[in-house]
Amino acid sequence: MMEASNKPGSWRRLWNLILQAKPPKLLLLTALLLSVMTTLAGLILPLFTKNLVDGFSAASLDRKQIVALGTVFLAQAIAGGLSVYMLNLGGNRVVAAIRERLWRKMLALPVAYFDRHKTGETISRMTNDTAVVKGLVAEHFASFCTGILSVAGALAIMLTMDWRMTAIMLLVFPVTALMMMPVGRAMFRISKGMQEETARFTAVLNRVLSEIRLVKASGSEPVEYVQGADGIEKLFRFGRREGRAQAVLSPLVSFVILLLLVTIIGYGGAQVSAGAITAGELVAFILYLFQIVMPLTQITHFFTQLQKAKGATESIIEILESEEEDLESGERNVPEAGTIEVDRVSFAYKANEPVLKNVSFTIEHGKKTAIVGPSGSGKTTLFSLLERFYAPDEGAIRFGGRGIETYALSAWRRKLGYVSQECPIIAGTIRENIGYGVDRIVSDRELEEAARLAYADEFIRQLPEGYDTEVGERGIKLSGGQRQRIAIARALLRNPDILMLDEATSSLDSRSEAVVQQALSNLMAGRTTIIIAHRLATVADADRIVFLDKGRVTGIGTHDELYRSHATYREFADRQLKLDDSAAS
Repeated sequence: MMEASNKPGSWRRLWNLILQAKPPKLLLLTALLLSVMTTLAGLILPLFTKNLVDGFSAASLDRKQIVALGTVFLAQAIAGGLSVYMLNLGGNRVVAAIRERLWRKMLALPVAYFDRHKTGETISRMTNDTAVVKGLVAEHFASFCTGILSVAGALAIMLTMDWRMTAIMLLVFPVTALMMMPVGRAMFRISKGMQEETARFTAVLNRVLSEIRLVKASGSEPVEYVQGADGIEKLFRFGRREGRAQAVLSPLVSFVILLLLVTIIGYGGAQVSAGAITAGELVAFILYLFQIVMPLTQITHFFTQLQKAKGATESIIEILESEEEDLESGERNVPEAGTIEVDRVSFAYKANEPVLKNVSFTIEHGKKTAIVGPSGSGKTTLFSLLERFYAPDEGAIRFGGRGIETYALSAWRRKLGYVSQECPIIAGTIRENIGYGVDRIVSDRELEEAARLAYADEFIRQLPEGYDTEVGERGIKLSGGQRQRIAIARALLRNPDILMLDEATSSLDSRSEAVVQQALSNLMAGRTTIIIAHRLATVADADRIVFLDKGRVTGIGTHDELYRSHATYREFADRQLKLDDSAAS
């Protein structure tokens, strides 16, 4: 990746990324022109100084000169201030457009992408890497352009004043550039490594802080401290290497400035003594020298930032070029009713490690079908295929006689309602959580009716702020049963044709389970229902039970049929009955 970033194509990729963000060209051009005005004003000031030194007296300072000098200073200050503001505004607009594009892309990426990439690293791309691009556009680009103008203008004036002294000064710059090139390459490698390590450290922070209760309950603070401290140490090492590079760069720049200053003063003093130039010209020459050296430092910083931005661009473009889900292509009119056919489906997350092997069965419309089997048999993976988070490696899943991949993804997912064991809850109010994902305006009456059918209305009304109660991050202020009932209310409001229940009551106590089971009965009424469960009581009354074992279907039938004919199912059922009896006692 690092080598790729040094190729000429990486410059074009950065440029294209900025152009695709549709930067406010007029605003940035105006800011650049104001910066040019500031630079030009700076080039005029040494000439005023020259005249003052050569002809300094109280009589020589007439009102016009004072007014002109004050006007130049004022214009320089105003133009400089406006240019800084406008450049920052333009840079912020560019980075906002890149972040908006990244955010839209992230939401369109398939689940498989997030399986391969840590959340914290993805967040770092959105925040840290885009900030690097912003710094290049908002701060360093204008300094680079005005620096070039300042150097060119100062050199032109200096050549007219004394070409010999200018030539002596110019001999130093090629040597300095050759000395600084290795440092520049080292800075790029360091900045690239620091970006990657920052992304990894952000991933650790995100993982630990989002599961802080698990960390504390498990007593894992020492383990997590070691991992976090390791990331901090690595960032420190990169910072130390950056400090070493700066320790070479800064004294080198200071040495060049001092060498030039001593050379110019020595040579210029001799010229003044010989009468070749005036004292005012020497002072002006020294001032122009600073108008070359300081912009050269800014230009150096621009190239350092450019290297960082090139590295950040690679990471951003990697996300933008990732394959995304196509939500709208395909048939939008999904039949209201139909049989789901799973036909010889095989699937593996990793090559040569199949999770499902030649799985076939049907799910009849309006019926209750249960998927049962030991942990790791592929039940949840089958749900992921039905939701089209992944595509089968072999075989097909059909609905109404057509492959589900032929339907528009957004239209297909609108048919599905999903209630899982974890019951994801977003930070916000209960009202927002029940209405989450519903693509229509929902009245209070509809929302409360869904909560009533989910047996959630009673506990919601007992809360101090009712439906406007904040649930906390990931619903931490609610019990497991309350979160389940909110998820069921959300599914009722969504009104899906196909309902998918994944271990929806497995983690509840008996009292909560009884209430949630009543809510689920309301939810399942009149719908095609697919249930994953370990608990026999949850699936014994299913119209059809599909028994999965090690990724294969080993039995299909009702509870009574499988209990008589399927030894593994009978063992599974007997074990469950013993567990239920133990729990009851």
